Amino acid sequence: MVVTHKKWWKSSIVYQIYPASFKDSNGDGIGDIPGIISKLDYIADLGVNIIWVCPMYDSPQVDMGYDISNYEDVYPPYGTLADMELLTRESHARGMRVMLDLVINHTSDRHPWFVDSRSSRANPKRDWYIWRKARYGPDGQRYPPNNWRANFGGGSAWEWDPVTEEYYLHLFAKEQPDLNWENPVTRRAIYASSMEFWLERGVDAFRVDTVNMYSKPPGLPDAPISNQEADVQAAFTLYCNGPRIHEYIGEMNAILRKHNAITVGELPHTPEMERVLKYVSAEAGQLDMVFQFDVADVGLGKIHKFDTVPRAWTLSDLKMAVARTQDLIRGTDAWTTVFLENHDQARSISRFASDLPEHRVASGKMLALLETTLSGTLFLYQGQEIGAVNAPGKSYPITEYRDIESLLYYKMVDERTGGCAETLDRAFSALQHLARDHARIPIAWDGAALNAGFSAADGARPWMATHPLASEINVADQINNERSVLCFWRKMLRFRREHVDLLVYGDFRLLRVEDPDLFMFAKDNHQGDMVVVVLNFTKSTKGWDQPRPEELGLGVAGGIQLTMLVSSEGADGGNLLAPFEARIYRVDT
Repeated sequence: MVVTHKKWWKSSIVYQIYPASFKDSNGDGIGDIPGIISKLDYIADLGVNIIWVCPMYDSPQVDMGYDISNYEDVYPPYGTLADMELLTRESHARGMRVMLDLVINHTSDRHPWFVDSRSSRANPKRDWYIWRKARYGPDGQRYPPNNWRANFGGGSAWEWDPVTEEYYLHLFAKEQPDLNWENPVTRRAIYASSMEFWLERGVDAFRVDTVNMYSKPPGLPDAPISNQEADVQAAFTLYCNGPRIHEYIGEMNAILRKHNAITVGELPHTPEMERVLKYVSAEAGQLDMVFQFDVADVGLGKIHKFDTVPRAWTLSDLKMAVARTQDLIRGTDAWTTVFLENHDQARSISRFASDLPEHRVASGKMLALLETTLSGTLFLYQGQEIGAVNAPGKSYPITEYRDIESLLYYKMVDERTGGCAETLDRAFSALQHLARDHARIPIAWDGAALNAGFSAADGARPWMATHPLASEINVADQINNERSVLCFWRKMLRFRREHVDLLVYGDFRLLRVEDPDLFMFAKDNHQGDMVVVVLNFTKSTKGWDQPRPEELGLGVAGGIQLTMLVSSEGADGGNLLAPFEARIYRVDT
């Protein structure tokens, strides 16, 4: 049974905005804060309670703003501090709160802190970052301090600085040096600049980037060998969930609580429930909720996320991943999140359903019904509400990709294989299925307009090419079309609000986990209300049998009766489910 205290943010709908790709107000080809403000009514009409704005801080944009050079200013193409203050006021005026990204594992290498740190070994800010001496082999060859692999590309997590003749650590790009959280002076500066500055300006919440990576293990030991063919190894078992991580988050939480700010932490490489609970247990007083990666990691490669093929998963894999995120709140004082998309994930229709023209709409509705019936705080990513899909490979080649993760992976494969066409085709196939680029293509507001209405017709070319399917998948065509994915999302978000006890807080029971075609589960609020949700994850019409009372944990002699409440197809087809159809049934005993 779910044991939880009800709070406003638990039943909230969070809408994530990627500023560069949302709406360009001035025709320079880059989305901006005034563009976001111009669409606040659209967002509010969806039923959104919180907008989450991805990094809008000043940045060289090596990793699209996750490399911050000044926490206290805005990236000029996005706007100004005054624009951010206006966005906050206008959001509050519409009953929506504002969440910002908190990116504090690392900064940009152009942040003044790092510029000082790398200027001299004697600089007072030298130990604000993680510097180490080189290792040398018997032949005098210089090597990095350990064998850790960076998250982007396939190279070392260490970069040599020829001026001061030491290496600095960067778990991501070499332009993103890791901060040294062991230094209390550094931590106080981080809190003041990245948190308190914005809390004092009315920000209500933070999504905390890579929240479990701040505490590195003593001595920075070598990672275990998982890839015999590589000199560098995946080290997330060492740098995630380090020995002082909960101490640091406790310090952050003390500041956040003064402002009644809420938090959601990004928690990668942490599949163990007991570890997750240490972050989100109410008693622990750390984070309000976290993003677990169980669902996001379905189908990814084992050594490298892109070292895989499309749809390398079974429906049972997806069911179990969803169940693990739902089970987090069973009998605990923790809370969970619901999401299929964000700025780091490809489009869910392409990953988990079908983006074929004849199935796109049904797939988008099915996944909307799935998400809106799961327990936890629901996160919706821009474009998801219109059923956006991945860009087709033939009309959106690798030359149009912009994400550093995609480009470094493609470059690595090219260099390691000597440009082998077959291997590069396999790499691009994986990128077309899983790359972050797909979530970052500019929103198609109007399929009949130049640049799909993202920016002015007489303005600059958008920073990423317009989606090739913008004329088919766009806001204008759907906003008043009752059969559209957009209108179905609005309908399902209303339905979720009307059944909060059951859908947001209810107990999740997975049914028939081995069924390869149908995803079925029950939701129970233990107050006499229960629904059964059934989803057809195939391109074919499928028959189904209603669950037996014992499957639902009901000891009733007279059987049960199911009454359909919602169908993504709009009608009850009896025991036949249309391709990618989803339904909700009320259970009566």
